Amino acid sequence: MPTLSPTRRTTVTRGADRAIRERDRMLALLGDALVAHLGVVVSRDGTSHPVVLPTAFAVDPDGPDADGTLYLHGSSGAGWLRSALASDVCVTVTELDGLVAARSAFHHSMNYRSAVIIGRPRLVDDPDERARALDLIIDHMIPGRATTLRASTRKELAATAVLAVPLREASMKERAGGPVDDPEDVGGTAWAGHIPLRRVALPPVTAPDAQGEAPADVRRRVEALA
Repeated sequence: MPTLSPTRRTTVTRGADRAIRERDRMLALLGDALVAHLGVVVSRDGTSHPVVLPTAFAVDPDGPDADGTLYLHGSSGAGWLRSALASDVCVTVTELDGLVAARSAFHHSMNYRSAVIIGRPRLVDDPDERARALDLIIDHMIPGRATTLRASTRKELAATAVLAVPLREASMKERAGGPVDDPEDVGGTAWAGHIPLRRVALPPVTAPDAQGEAPADVRRRVEALA
């Protein structure tokens, strides 16, 4: 597994001691997280403005792009799609792992894992690759789910866009543990420590018009997040 080799655009400068070099740790983060945020500059009517959009995603470490492929789900009718294809985009994925309470306001922090990927996206138009990408996105939400569903219709596929972003230009940062207080503050009376956080799934709620109990793939997903 190659190490992360950030470019000038993705080199960590602030808090460089939190930079992660192991690519497999970034892939682990992308496997845990469920939402990516896509940053793109949208041009319209002679003006431009930045937009950051949440989106479902999936990763194929052995995908056709440089160092693997990040697939992003979107709508073919979305106004940002053309702008995204015309220039480089920035994708961020973050997992919040804890709240850090220090003895001073300055040293309060958060425990997190965060990845930044920059690159020129491409529209996935090959039918086989797009079908695989959509299956990966569904299975990223609920592993094993894609094989239980009917085939997508032409209308549904026409309304769906999949973008592929190379994983080559990427960086990751991570913070863990308790506060780092100034020595002169350690003897103070304020409490210091951290509050671990994790995502927890509640029991599945069956739709009113659905029959039977939640299937095995859904139950496994809930158990994994219990």
